[in-house]
Amino acid sequence: MLRIIAFALALLAPLAAAQSIYRTTDEAGNVVFTDAPSAGSRAAEPVGLHPTNTAPPPRAIPALKSPANAPELTRTSYTIAITSPADETSIPRGPGNFTVTVAIQPALRRYESLQLFLDNVPSGSSQASMIWDLTNVFRGAHDITVGAIDRSGNTIAMSDPVRVYVHRPSINFRK
Repeated sequence: MLRIIAFALALLAPLAAAQSIYRTTDEAGNVVFTDAPSAGSRAAEPVGLHPTNTAPPPRAIPALKSPANAPELTRTSYTIAITSPADETSIPRGPGNFTVTVAIQPALRRYESLQLFLDNVPSGSSQASMIWDLTNVFRGAHDITVGAIDRSGNTIAMSDPVRVYVHRPSINFRK
C-alpha cells in the first residue's frame, strides 16, 4: 500500500510544479497576480510564464596536489634571528604587551611556517608572518625563540633565545 501511495505522489509532483499564474484587476483598479482566479473579481487572464533559466553545473576541476603528496623537497638551512626585542630587554610596567619580530634567510618555502615559543611552549599557531603581538604576558623572565616548521610539523631551524623581563604592577606591593 505504501508503495502505491509513493508512486501516486511521484506522478503528481510534476503537476504541482506546473502552477498557473493569473492576472486580475479588482474593483479599485489594482492589478493582482494570484495562483487561482478569485470569484468576485473581473475576468482573470492567465499569465504565460517563461521557462525557468537553468544552467549545467560547472565542470569538475581536478584537485590540487596536497602537501602530503608533493615530492619531497631538499632541506634548506635557515638562519633565524629575533630582531625585536633585543636580548635582556625589560618590558616596562603595563599590561605585559610587546611585539616580537624576526628576520629569516633565505625566505621560507611553500608549506613552511614560523612558530613562536615562549618559555619553550608554542605560542599560538604557526604562521608565515614574521611579526607576533604578544599580550598579557605575565611578570618575570621569559625566553623567546622562533622556529621554522616544515609541512609535517617538524622544527627544521631554531633561533637563538632572547630573554625579556616583564614588569607588571602587583597588588602585593602597595605604597
